[in-house]
Order: sequence, then C-alpha cells, then structure tokens
Amino acid sequence: MAPFPSCLGEGRCPARSRAGTSFARIWNQHLVPLNFQIILGRKQTGKKMKFHVFVFVGVVHLLSLNSGKAVYGNGISQRTFQEIKEEIACYGDVAKAIINLAVYGKAQNRSYERLALLVDTVGPRLSGSKSLEKAIQIMHQNLQEDGLENVHLEPVKIPHWERGEESAVMLEPRIHKMAVLGLGGSIGTPPEGITAEVLVVTSFDELQRRAPEARGKIVVYNQPYTNYSRAVQYRVQGAVEAAKVGALASLIRSVASFSIYSPHTGIQEYQDGVPKIPTACITVEDAEMMSRMASRGSRIVIQLKMGAKNYADADSFNTVAEIIGSKYPEQETENNRRAKSPRFRSSLYNLDMGPLLKICMVVLVSGHLDSWDVGQGAMDDGGGAFISWEALSLIKDLGLRPKRTLRLVLWTAEEQGGIGAFQYYQLHKIASAGAALVAQW
Repeated sequence: MAPFPSCLGEGRCPARSRAGTSFARIWNQHLVPLNFQIILGRKQTGKKMKFHVFVFVGVVHLLSLNSGKAVYGNGISQRTFQEIKEEIACYGDVAKAIINLAVYGKAQNRSYERLALLVDTVGPRLSGSKSLEKAIQIMHQNLQEDGLENVHLEPVKIPHWERGEESAVMLEPRIHKMAVLGLGGSIGTPPEGITAEVLVVTSFDELQRRAPEARGKIVVYNQPYTNYSRAVQYRVQGAVEAAKVGALASLIRSVASFSIYSPHTGIQEYQDGVPKIPTACITVEDAEMMSRMASRGSRIVIQLKMGAKNYADADSFNTVAEIIGSKYPEQETENNRRAKSPRFRSSLYNLDMGPLLKICMVVLVSGHLDSWDVGQGAMDDGGGAFISWEALSLIKDLGLRPKRTLRLVLWTAEEQGGIGAFQYYQLHKIASAGAALVAQW
C-alpha cells in the first residue's frame, strides 16, 4: 500500500490552494446532491448511489485523523483550526479518488449489495440467537476474503431473551385486538395472561400523583413525543416505575414521532429490589385512543399475554479487522492472543487482562451486527456496520496505507445495552487512552 501524501502531519501543504479548491468542488458537485438523495431514501440509478456519501464523509475524517499528529490529547501539541484546515486541503486528490471509486468505480453500490446479501440470507439477528452467530461467522469470513489485516473474533457473553407468543386484547369498553411488541428482557405473563383495569398516564409525575389508583392495574403510558431522548425514558424505565406503585404490567406508547399502527420494540431495564412486571409497547394510535376513553371516564380492561423468557447468557463475539498503520503500527498483539486463548474463553467475565505490551494509537470505526427479532436490522445497524467496513475497503482498494491503524469493530449485543462495546472496553481499556477516534455510524 502507498502511504498518504507526505504533507500530512507536517502542518504545511504546498498545494493547499489547488487542493482546497478541488475539495470544495468535490463537496459541492458530489456530496451535497448525493446527501439529498439519501435523505429522500432513493436508490440511484446509472452512475450514482445513495450509500457511499456517508462512507466518503467518514473516510475523509479518518484520513485527517491518520495524519500522525493528534488534534487533541493530554501532552500532545494542539494545532490551530487553520492548520487543520490546511492539512485537510491536502486530501483533495485522495478524496477525489475515493469518490470516483465509491460512486463511479467498481465499488459502486458495493456496500448496499453486501448488506442486502447478509440481511436477506440471515434475517433478524437477536442477541443470543443462532442467526446472530451465523451472521458473525459470515462477516468474519467476508473480512478475511476482503484482504483486511488482523481479522479475528473477540469473545463476549451476551443476554439471551426470546419474546414468544404475545397478544393484548381490550375487553372493555369494547372488544379490540391491539398490536403489541414485548420489550427486550421483559418477563412473561402467566399462561392465562393478566387481565386488569387500565390506568392511563402521560408522565412519571402523573403516575406518582395517582399512585393509589395504580395498584393491581395495567399502567398505560401515553407520553407525548417531544424528542427521542425524553420519550425513550418511558420505554426503559416504565416497568420499574409502574411496579413501584403496585401495577401488574405496563404498556408504553411506542417511541415514535409518526405511526402507521406500528408498535416498536427496544430494551427496557429492571431495577434490583423492584418487582419485575411484564412490559410491552403498543401503537401511538391505541395509546391515544385509551387516553381519550379514560378522559371520558370509561372503564378500560385489557387482557395481556406474553410468552417472553430469559435464558442464561450466551457466547458471542465482537468481530475485528484492521488496516495497520505505516507510522504507528503498534498492535495489541499480546491482548489479542489472550482474547483467543481457551483460558480467556473459560473466564469471560474476568476482563482485567493486565498491562498491554504496547499502547496503540488507532482510529476505530464501528457498527453493530445484532438487531431486534421483528425486522432485518438493515438500517439499525446493518447500514452502520457495512459503511464502516466499506470505509476500510475503499482505503485498501486504493492501495493507501494510513499512518495510524484503522480498526473496524462490529459489535455484538448492542441493542441489549451496548454489551459487546462495554466488554470490548474492559478488554482494551488501557489501550483506549491512545485512541485517536472512536465512532459508531
């Protein structure tokens, strides 16, 4: 592989004016229109594609970080914005080559086709499932065949939960079969289900004010959607807060700004010392309907059945591949050997691996391979995983050798609370002090 341009990392660029103009022209002519095409969600025909603009933006950022001189860091010299701008301008020709390969060359639509093949072949990839492990093995083989370096698997212990059969039927004031999706990690109901009156609330504060009314009921949260970070608290904490006031189960309005009678799923968390109750998401439409009924004083009764089960943690892997840096090639070779050893596999929770032989300087890009069980996980996060892979593929195909090591990590069990990423951090936490960038797409 050829090294990056010699001006990188030196704080100067003899051709910066020409290169800067070229970079701006590339941005205006290619990235802006392509970005609008992606927002519209259209797959382009001819010599345009919707997918690789994200790859390009990411790769250009990786190139700037791989100059061999850190922008920020304790004890490391910091550069002015102008110096950084001048250095980025040096990448005009490289950026153009990446665009030509990704948009017009042999890599056109490649990441899209790679992703489509995986999701069509494997389907949903729930944590603890055989389909997730099949996907991991396929990706391990794909990365090896792609010619990336240091391709390996790092073992992780992950949750294993299955939803089983589930249903929710309104019995009063009328019969109405509701769309419902159990939340990850939820316990199931008894075989006969839970039949109880409903208490509709719009916030945790209202639940506390009406706590005496909640005992023995099913709490329905009809929280308004203002933004994701606020609304998702009800999905994550709703069961715990309902259980604290004596509820038998909780149903949460799906965390979405728009609905076509489509319930969502996602992770929820129980709390030590608080009884575990079944919890699931319902549609925005049904939550609004029950809120209207309750405001009129109607008595609402629901029968909830959930066959969800939690099993012992399962064995899984984070999938890793690299392009080793030309100037900073330090690898955690000792740690990688330990991660693959039978002794490590037999004690996965003992993740204090001791000092590393070398502190590495790496740029890490990532996405997660797992998904929920009710969809293919093409966008969350198949797209992110394959964009990250494509970033390394493009650099490799162009014969470029970055100064710092580029590391791709495809996480396992992200949907269950970032389990794979957390255990990766525990394994690599000494080296993480030398990371130049950690990004998940």
